[in-house]
Amino acid sequence: MKNNKAPKLDDVARLAGVSKATVSHVLNRRGYLSQDTIRKVEQAVKDLNYHPNTVARQLYKQKTDIIGMIFPTVDNPFFCQLEAEIEQCLEREGYQVLMCNSKNNPEMEERYLKNLLTRQIDGLIIGSHNQHLRGYQHSELPIVAIDKNIDENVPVVSSDNYQGGMLATKRLIADGCRHIFHTNGPLEFDSPVQERRRAFEQVMDENEMPAITYHLGFNATLEEKERVFSQLFTEHPEVDGIFASDDMDASFLISLAKRFGKRVPEDLKIIGYDGANTTRFLRPELTTIRQPIDQIAQVAVQLLLARINNCPVKSVVLPVSIVNGTTA
Repeated sequence: MKNNKAPKLDDVARLAGVSKATVSHVLNRRGYLSQDTIRKVEQAVKDLNYHPNTVARQLYKQKTDIIGMIFPTVDNPFFCQLEAEIEQCLEREGYQVLMCNSKNNPEMEERYLKNLLTRQIDGLIIGSHNQHLRGYQHSELPIVAIDKNIDENVPVVSSDNYQGGMLATKRLIADGCRHIFHTNGPLEFDSPVQERRRAFEQVMDENEMPAITYHLGFNATLEEKERVFSQLFTEHPEVDGIFASDDMDASFLISLAKRFGKRVPEDLKIIGYDGANTTRFLRPELTTIRQPIDQIAQVAVQLLLARINNCPVKSVVLPVSIVNGTTA
């Protein structure tokens, strides 16, 4: 009769001719072991089709080697590239990733957060837009945020949004624009991203020009964006420069401008923000402020691993640069 019982550690040790402790050391890569011993144990594992008891190992190590991630969407090239790089960084460190995309929905994000916490994850990286969720006050869990202020004890990784806002606005002025507008997210959202608007307002004020910003919700549909951007062109036909909140909005504005008789860059100059690889491929003509996306991901992982190991960390701001296209 065929034995359907799953092989145990004892079986591996018996077949390899070593002790259970030696098998455990090989599986967990602990202590000095000869290559011959490692070979025998690994061959026994293969022959028996042995699978270690993951739960038991997690209890022994008091960690799961799982990191949770909550981001708003993968539809945006910025978040898509950021998530992919974070996942690669964590995998290189031996972690698995549980990815959640909240669609900017606070109820969905709350559910995701509860599910992640019940899975006993080792840490959490947050790039979503919802704030003040009770779960984020879970003081025992190491958390790192990206472009989001959660709590004074949670470090934030961001690009230099203020510098980016200054670069974009000064570039439009240098290009001869005198009626410049800015598109941004919700005014009440507490995030380093608001520094882009503050920089825009300061530069415009210094040049004695009105600083007008059109705000959009994070959940704005294409129809809603079309309505707001059309309102901008209708209310201000004199517009000759736009500093967009991201490259997707900049691309949409370029297309919409034609409907209102605006040629880019002859009549209207546009600068985006993010500079993700996909956008650079699809819109190589777009002048934009490039965030160091891969570096943001790498630093976020470094800070999270430091927090997991109970090391003190601080928020990090990374430099931005301007990518010269033909739209400004």
